[in-house]
Amino acid sequence: MKLEVMEVELVITPSALSCFKGEWGFVDGEVIRIFVRYVSGGEVPFAFGITRDSPLDAAVTTVLDRVTFFMERKDVWFMEGKSLKIDYQGEIIVFQFE
Repeated sequence: MKLEVMEVELVITPSALSCFKGEWGFVDGEVIRIFVRYVSGGEVPFAFGITRDSPLDAAVTTVLDRVTFFMERKDVWFMEGKSLKIDYQGEIIVFQFE
């Protein structure tokens, strides 16, 4: 079965990148996967996760200051064709749909 990829965009803000490099220890040349994970059976059962990884079937990729962020084809369903903006606000990483 082939998954249809919706048109999506992955945006990493400069403040989020600064947090990733300064506090999380990401360095130039790293490849970072944004993925969807099950967290509970409650009102919001899914959330995003972040990990160092290599793409197998990347659907969307963003390179910012020599760090590559990507989402696999199997995870973009959660975005429903919207853009995902990752920001750093008030000492936390925030995922926003636009």
